[in-house]
Amino acid sequence: MLSTELLTYYRKLSQSLFTVVDVETTGRFADSDRVIEISVLQATLADGIALQRTDLINPQVAIPSNISRFTGIAQWMVDAAPTAADILPAYLPLLNTGVLTAHNVEFDDSFLQSEYQRLGTAFQRPVEQQLCTVQLSRLMLPDLPSRRLPYLVKHFQFDVGSSHRAGADTLACWLLTERLLTELLKEPDPVLLATFARQWMPLRVAATLLGCSSTEGRSRLEAAGVQSRHVGRGNRETWMYRRGDVERVVHEQDQQLRWS
Repeated sequence: MLSTELLTYYRKLSQSLFTVVDVETTGRFADSDRVIEISVLQATLADGIALQRTDLINPQVAIPSNISRFTGIAQWMVDAAPTAADILPAYLPLLNTGVLTAHNVEFDDSFLQSEYQRLGTAFQRPVEQQLCTVQLSRLMLPDLPSRRLPYLVKHFQFDVGSSHRAGADTLACWLLTERLLTELLKEPDPVLLATFARQWMPLRVAATLLGCSSTEGRSRLEAAGVQSRHVGRGNRETWMYRRGDVERVVHEQDQQLRWS
């Protein structure tokens, strides 16, 4: 979406009930790793937090030592906890209401889908009923060096406890959502659009806005004199462009089509 469309979208979304979720897991891969802790918080901008529930889950597999060091969740802690079959059905009514919100919602959503699938229960929230606070942070906080949740907790001085535990991270995600959406509602359009314009976006997103392939998008942006920066390495390398520069090329492209 273009900046003006994003502004309208997020302002409309701000009126919603938010179902904020965080899961801690045994690894990165939803099809093979398991959830070891879940927290769900529901809140609105108007009324604040309505409820929060957090549970450890026995994954019935060993927790890798690096995960225990990262999260602080030891094997003995989950060995005494109920299994996913005992815990997750009670969370389903919460997860199926409101806007599913998480810091990197794709990650949490993929684990929820896998865990419920193992239980023989369908769980799938449409993209339009999801909010990723990583994406929102990139748009609203383009000048920060990091949008990692622990960094943002420190930056805004959120009092949430230890990071990388589901309860603390869910609360942090809500406080971030509340702060950024409140700013979206209060700040005038020109100020917000100027902020959006400073966002760095990867080539694939820029190409989507231009309505072409990544290869063609890079050629068009170079031809228009748009500055870029190269980040990452190997499979993760990409070219990054400022949103404002990309949207300028989009508008020029639209004008050319109208004149032709």
